[in-house]
Amino acid sequence: MKAAQWYGKEDLRVEEVSEPTPGPGQVKLRNAYSGICGSDLHYYFFPESLPFDPNKPHPLTGAALPQILGHEFAGTVVEVGEGVTGVKIGDRAAVYPLTAYCGECAACRRGLHFSCPLMGSVGANAPGGGLSEYTAVDASALHLLPDNVDLRLGALVEPMAVGWHAVARSGVEPGGTALIAGAGPIGIGAWFAFKARGVEKVLVSEPSADRRAIVARLGATVVDPVNEDLGAVIVEFTGGAGVDAAVDAAGAGAAITSALAGLVAGGRIVVAALHEHPMDFQPTMLMMGETEIVGAVGYEPEEFDAVIAAMANGVYDTTGWVEERPLAGIVDALHTLRSGAGAKILIKTD
Repeated sequence: MKAAQWYGKEDLRVEEVSEPTPGPGQVKLRNAYSGICGSDLHYYFFPESLPFDPNKPHPLTGAALPQILGHEFAGTVVEVGEGVTGVKIGDRAAVYPLTAYCGECAACRRGLHFSCPLMGSVGANAPGGGLSEYTAVDASALHLLPDNVDLRLGALVEPMAVGWHAVARSGVEPGGTALIAGAGPIGIGAWFAFKARGVEKVLVSEPSADRRAIVARLGATVVDPVNEDLGAVIVEFTGGAGVDAAVDAAGAGAAITSALAGLVAGGRIVVAALHEHPMDFQPTMLMMGETEIVGAVGYEPEEFDAVIAAMANGVYDTTGWVEERPLAGIVDALHTLRSGAGAKILIKTD
């Protein structure tokens, strides 16, 4: 079968590898689509920034280079391993990629498995990955898709769950107000999640005209933070109160500082993006407004199910922001996204 194997910095090769065989408790999937994530860009362009050493076998999963990438994917079950129940050949599913954590560290003891230093994920530092024609995963990782949720949407469950989790961390109640900084896939996912949770007054701040146009076509209210006065727009948008919460989906320090200035007293900023550079800000702003900055990484299994249910209810729309490319075009796709062009690229692997 063909698979995109990562060998190191700017070295990703589409090549022939052996098809996997499902072990006990596993299934074999024929992958349909796999999304490219911001973390995939870090693997390819900045492996030195990763929280693990890809040149050494993972202590829990044993995975080592070359590694098949792709942790945002969906496919169809074509084979089931010994002892698998509740899943059958022909079932379609999104894959929950978290496959390993130590269970002993402070993060694990608090149930924060995505914060475990030894966290292992399919398509990152565990065997297999979505950027291949087939993969074998634990049957427990499957989240079955209803008939009206296709495999294309299924491959978006993982990144949309990141946005869903960030919105859950925001604490905004139905009828509240919010700001999203960044209209990439996670920002778009946060916008859909707010909508699904009854938060209709959401302002999306995005410097890229193309991305503003994309999210505006979905129905969002947008602002250009470079050429417009974001603070003034927030004042008008909220009647002078400030937004209840902001989601940083941009990964830029300026997004956080401008969002802080636009928060209502007692509001919260959720950092849901990787930052390449450190930032400076004035902590007195937090003190005077009793505002908060919190992080959001990953998602819970039930949030996968919540996203799938919202998809089945017609909340999510892929019009204008999801592009498909063939597996052979994976490297070009990485460079496209690194340049800031486009929004979401799905690699068609079937």
